[in-house]
Amino acid sequence: MTSFFQRKRAPRRVGSAIYALTVSAFLVASCFAQDADAAHKHAPPATPLSELLKEAEQNNPQIRSAQQGTQAAKEMHAQVSALPDPMFQLQQVNAGSPRPFAGYSNSEFAYIGLGASQDIPYPGKLRLKGEIAKREADIAGSRADSVSLGVLAEIKTAYYQLAYLSQTLDILTNDQQLLRQVERAADARYRSGMGNQQDILQAQVQQTKLLRDISMHHLEEGKLQARLKQLVNRPQSSPDIRPVVLKETPLHMTFDEILNAAEAQNPDLAATQHAIDRNALQVEGARKDFEPDFNIQGMWQRTDPTQFRAYYQITFGVKIPLHYGKQRAELAQAQAELSQARRDREAQSQQIASDLRQQYVIAEQSAELLKINREGLIPESRTGFQAGLASYQNNREDFQPLLNSYLDILRLEQENLQTLADHETAIARLEQITGLSLAAATKEKE
Repeated sequence: MTSFFQRKRAPRRVGSAIYALTVSAFLVASCFAQDADAAHKHAPPATPLSELLKEAEQNNPQIRSAQQGTQAAKEMHAQVSALPDPMFQLQQVNAGSPRPFAGYSNSEFAYIGLGASQDIPYPGKLRLKGEIAKREADIAGSRADSVSLGVLAEIKTAYYQLAYLSQTLDILTNDQQLLRQVERAADARYRSGMGNQQDILQAQVQQTKLLRDISMHHLEEGKLQARLKQLVNRPQSSPDIRPVVLKETPLHMTFDEILNAAEAQNPDLAATQHAIDRNALQVEGARKDFEPDFNIQGMWQRTDPTQFRAYYQITFGVKIPLHYGKQRAELAQAQAELSQARRDREAQSQQIASDLRQQYVIAEQSAELLKINREGLIPESRTGFQAGLASYQNNREDFQPLLNSYLDILRLEQENLQTLADHETAIARLEQITGLSLAAATKEKE
């Protein structure tokens, strides 16, 4: 009899233990939910992406450094296009004594002289140097634009990923409510004698996995916060950046339109084209080096004014490049560099077209997936879960299909958010390559 009663009481004791575990898991989840709610209430207001981009344009050290480099390059034109500095001379010749001006009136050979000389490059050389300096400034300016677009694209990517994590946390928190419904249904069936212990344990394991996922998301959020603050040049101790809700940016431009925009506005292509123009001028400059340069000098000399008149001397010199080996090598180098720059631009153009195609495909396909998820899979999965929960509560369905239905909802919603983040990242990459604002272009078309 004793063993019989012990066997009858065992399920009750096990049920009490399972109930205690369920309550503990529920309390832990509730604590996480309360902490999330409290953090949300005390969180700073959401910062639009446009504000971060403006802040980065003003404060990011990389952007500022590139801009200063452009300004420095612009100052080269005035330096290289000016004539060489003239040279002024003072001559004093004595006879009989090394002391300055000694014997000036004692010898016909003593004199004092003042002179000046000026080097004059062959006509056109200075103009070419100035044009080359302008192209160097253009290259620096295009590279500064490329740096700016790269930094802004990195901010967009980090911001979209942060928004994805923030919204995923909301999904995980909300889906805890669904999981609690599953736990309560499993507990009710177990208490009625129609369920088993494994159902409750599986629900609790899934609850723990949710808590782990929430903790991992907080970790990733911390990394992204640090990166964003670095990019906008904020102190790491400043309040965290809170993103706005991620929304889909429609893409209404065709691939050909985007490709044409990239050919016209891509700063890397522009820098390479400026390099081609510079190298073409360097080839012309190398040909000019076969031409002579000139020098003109003037001298005034004075001996004893009581006996001799002043002397005036003008000298005209020509620097002739007799040894053409140096000039030929210079010309060959300039021609090879020009050919290299043209090939570089061709390869760069192909690479940009390839990158554009890849990002355009990602943007198009992710938009299609978002539509399928929004209009089909997600609402259908939620409907299926509610139907399965009702069937399970009425003992017409097993626990595993119900749990799988819940996991499908969780997976689909997370994948949908990741697809949205991938779509916006692809748009950001397209904007970086083309130099366009696709959101603004979309509004203009609408």
